Amino acid sequence: MTASPELRTAVPASPQLLRSVFRQHAAGVAVITATGGQPVGFTATSLNSVAAEPPLISFGVATSSSSWPVVAEAAHIGVHILAEDQAELAATFARSGADRFGPGTDWRHGPEGVPVLDGVLAWLVCRVVARVPAGDHCIVIAQVEVGDPEGGGRPLVYHEGRFTSLRD
Repeated sequence: MTASPELRTAVPASPQLLRSVFRQHAAGVAVITATGGQPVGFTATSLNSVAAEPPLISFGVATSSSSWPVVAEAAHIGVHILAEDQAELAATFARSGADRFGPGTDWRHGPEGVPVLDGVLAWLVCRVVARVPAGDHCIVIAQVEVGDPEGGGRPLVYHEGRFTSLRD
Protein backbone atom coordinates (compact mmCIF):
# COMPACT_ATOMS: atom_id res chain seq x y z
CA MET A 1 0.00 0.00 0.00
CA THR A 2 1.38 3.39 -0.93
CA ALA A 3 1.06 6.34 1.44
CA SER A 4 -1.07 9.18 0.19
CA PRO A 5 0.85 12.45 -0.35
CA GLU A 6 -1.80 14.06 1.91
CA LEU A 7 -1.02 11.78 4.87
CA ARG A 8 0.47 13.78 7.71
CA THR A 9 2.48 12.64 10.68
CA ALA A 10 0.40 11.52 13.66
CA VAL A 11 0.76 13.53 16.87
CA PRO A 12 0.92 11.81 20.28
CA ALA A 13 -2.08 12.16 22.61
CA SER A 14 -2.15 15.33 24.71
CA PRO A 15 -4.65 17.93 25.89
CA GLN A 16 -3.43 20.18 23.05
CA LEU A 17 -4.10 17.46 20.44
CA LEU A 18 -7.62 16.94 21.77
CA ARG A 19 -8.33 20.69 21.72
CA SER A 20 -6.88 21.08 18.21
CA VAL A 21 -8.92 18.22 16.79
CA PHE A 22 -12.15 19.35 18.43
CA ARG A 23 -11.66 22.90 17.11
CA GLN A 24 -12.49 21.24 13.76
CA HIS A 25 -15.69 19.70 15.16
CA ALA A 26 -18.69 22.02 14.86
CA ALA A 27 -20.96 21.75 17.88
CA GLY A 28 -24.26 23.23 18.91
CA VAL A 29 -24.17 25.69 21.81
CA ALA A 30 -26.23 25.20 24.94
CA VAL A 31 -26.41 26.82 28.35
CA ILE A 32 -26.88 24.53 31.33
CA THR A 33 -28.49 26.03 34.45
CA ALA A 34 -29.20 24.87 37.99
CA THR A 35 -30.00 26.41 41.33
CA GLY A 36 -28.71 25.90 44.82
CA GLY A 37 -29.94 29.02 46.54
CA GLN A 38 -28.44 31.14 43.75
CA PRO A 39 -28.77 30.34 40.04
CA VAL A 40 -25.69 29.03 38.24
CA GLY A 41 -25.05 28.31 34.60
CA PHE A 42 -22.39 27.65 32.02
CA THR A 43 -22.00 27.35 28.26
CA ALA A 44 -21.67 23.79 26.98
CA THR A 45 -20.84 22.34 23.59
CA SER A 46 -20.83 18.78 24.92
CA LEU A 47 -24.62 18.33 25.00
CA ASN A 48 -25.81 14.99 23.60
CA SER A 49 -29.04 13.12 23.16
CA VAL A 50 -28.45 9.76 24.89
CA ALA A 51 -31.74 7.85 24.53
CA ALA A 52 -35.30 8.41 23.39
CA GLU A 53 -36.89 5.93 25.81
CA PRO A 54 -36.61 7.15 28.45
CA PRO A 55 -35.61 10.56 27.10
CA LEU A 56 -32.04 11.10 28.35
CA ILE A 57 -29.41 13.76 27.67
CA SER A 58 -25.80 14.16 28.76
CA PHE A 59 -23.22 16.91 29.02
CA GLY A 60 -19.77 17.37 30.49
CA VAL A 61 -18.84 19.92 33.13
CA ALA A 62 -15.38 20.73 34.46
CA THR A 63 -15.11 19.93 38.16
CA SER A 64 -13.09 23.15 38.49
CA SER A 65 -16.04 25.19 37.15
CA SER A 66 -17.68 27.67 39.50
CA SER A 67 -21.00 26.00 38.60
CA TRP A 68 -19.85 22.49 39.52
CA PRO A 69 -20.59 22.58 43.28
CA VAL A 70 -24.25 23.37 42.54
CA VAL A 71 -24.53 20.99 39.56
CA ALA A 72 -22.92 18.26 41.70
CA GLU A 73 -25.84 18.48 44.14
CA ALA A 74 -28.74 19.61 41.93
CA ALA A 75 -31.69 17.27 41.48
CA HIS A 76 -32.75 19.13 38.31
CA ILE A 77 -30.95 21.09 35.60
CA GLY A 78 -32.03 23.28 32.70
CA VAL A 79 -30.79 22.83 29.14
CA HIS A 80 -31.10 25.74 26.71
CA ILE A 81 -30.36 25.56 22.97
CA LEU A 82 -29.10 28.97 21.84
CA ALA A 83 -30.08 30.79 18.65
CA GLU A 84 -27.57 32.16 16.15
CA ASP A 85 -28.06 35.71 17.47
CA GLN A 86 -27.21 34.70 21.07
CA ALA A 87 -23.41 34.63 20.85
CA GLU A 88 -23.14 37.31 23.55
CA LEU A 89 -25.33 35.25 25.88
CA ALA A 90 -23.09 32.22 25.20
CA ALA A 91 -20.00 34.34 25.90
CA THR A 92 -21.49 35.64 29.16
CA PHE A 93 -22.14 32.11 30.43
CA ALA A 94 -18.65 31.02 29.27
CA ARG A 95 -16.80 33.94 30.90
CA SER A 96 -15.32 33.33 34.34
CA GLY A 97 -16.56 35.81 36.93
CA ALA A 98 -19.38 37.16 34.72
CA ASP A 99 -22.71 38.18 36.25
CA ARG A 100 -24.52 35.47 34.31
CA PHE A 101 -27.98 36.20 35.70
CA GLY A 102 -27.57 39.99 35.84
CA PRO A 103 -29.54 42.70 34.03
CA GLY A 104 -28.42 41.54 30.55
CA THR A 105 -29.95 38.06 30.96
CA ASP A 106 -33.69 37.49 30.61
CA TRP A 107 -34.69 34.51 32.72
CA ARG A 108 -37.29 33.20 35.14
CA HIS A 109 -37.71 30.45 37.68
CA GLY A 110 -39.09 27.49 35.74
CA PRO A 111 -40.28 24.02 36.69
CA GLU A 112 -38.56 22.59 39.79
CA GLY A 113 -37.16 26.09 40.45
CA VAL A 114 -34.63 25.69 37.61
CA PRO A 115 -33.54 28.96 35.96
CA VAL A 116 -35.04 29.06 32.45
CA LEU A 117 -33.58 31.48 29.92
CA ASP A 118 -36.02 33.44 27.76
CA GLY A 119 -35.73 33.77 23.99
CA VAL A 120 -33.81 30.54 23.34
CA LEU A 121 -34.53 28.11 20.49
CA ALA A 122 -35.62 25.38 22.90
CA TRP A 123 -35.28 24.41 26.56
CA LEU A 124 -35.64 21.38 28.78
CA VAL A 125 -35.82 20.79 32.50
CA CYS A 126 -34.30 17.43 33.38
CA ARG A 127 -33.90 15.29 36.49
CA VAL A 128 -30.29 14.26 37.09
CA VAL A 129 -29.99 10.46 37.11
CA ALA A 130 -26.19 9.97 37.11
CA ARG A 131 -22.89 11.77 37.47
CA VAL A 132 -19.92 9.92 36.00
CA PRO A 133 -16.38 11.11 36.82
CA ALA A 134 -14.34 11.58 33.62
CA GLY A 135 -10.85 13.01 34.08
CA ASP A 136 -11.08 16.67 35.08
CA HIS A 137 -14.79 16.67 34.15
CA CYS A 138 -17.95 14.92 35.18
CA ILE A 139 -20.49 13.59 32.68
CA VAL A 140 -24.01 14.37 33.84
CA ILE A 141 -26.86 12.20 32.57
CA ALA A 142 -30.36 13.55 33.04
CA GLN A 143 -33.89 12.49 32.16
CA VAL A 144 -36.11 15.02 30.40
CA GLU A 145 -39.20 15.99 32.40
CA VAL A 146 -40.58 19.04 30.57
CA GLY A 147 -39.54 21.49 27.87
CA ASP A 148 -40.39 23.85 25.05
CA PRO A 149 -39.16 23.06 21.52
CA GLU A 150 -40.88 25.98 19.80
CA GLY A 151 -38.37 28.87 19.89
CA GLY A 152 -37.86 28.87 16.12
CA GLY A 153 -34.84 30.09 14.21
CA ARG A 154 -31.35 28.79 13.56
CA PRO A 155 -28.88 27.44 16.13
CA LEU A 156 -25.67 29.00 17.39
CA VAL A 157 -22.64 26.85 16.53
CA TYR A 158 -19.14 26.69 18.01
CA HIS A 159 -16.34 26.00 15.50
CA GLU A 160 -12.63 26.81 15.35
CA GLY A 161 -12.73 28.49 18.76
CA ARG A 162 -15.56 30.92 18.02
CA PHE A 163 -19.32 31.20 17.98
CA THR A 164 -20.77 31.23 14.47
CA SER A 165 -23.91 30.32 12.56
CA LEU A 166 -24.85 27.80 9.91
CA ARG A 167 -24.54 28.90 6.30
CA ASP A 168 -26.96 28.03 3.51
